[in-house]
Amino acid sequence: MAGAEGKKNGSEAANLDVLMNVQLHVTAELGKCKMSVAEVLKLGQGAIVELDRMAGGPVDLLVNNKLVARGEVIAVDENFGVRITELIQKPL
Repeated sequence: MAGAEGKKNGSEAANLDVLMNVQLHVTAELGKCKMSVAEVLKLGQGAIVELDRMAGGPVDLLVNNKLVARGEVIAVDENFGVRITELIQKPL
């Protein structure tokens, strides 16, 4: 039996390796708003777009358009990132 289990674990690892190179679309969403095409066309450099969230509020992290976590925006050197503060648990 030990040989069969070792073979099973090896095939599971191979299956997982195949998934490691799958590309996912990851989005950090600061907030949302609704605008007409006319309003969008009026936007210019320095325009302010009001979002439905408060400044400093949580940022939603979506993977393939599905909410998976929330976090806070951080700056590291001159780059921005999201520090995950909450993982979203889906009911079974």
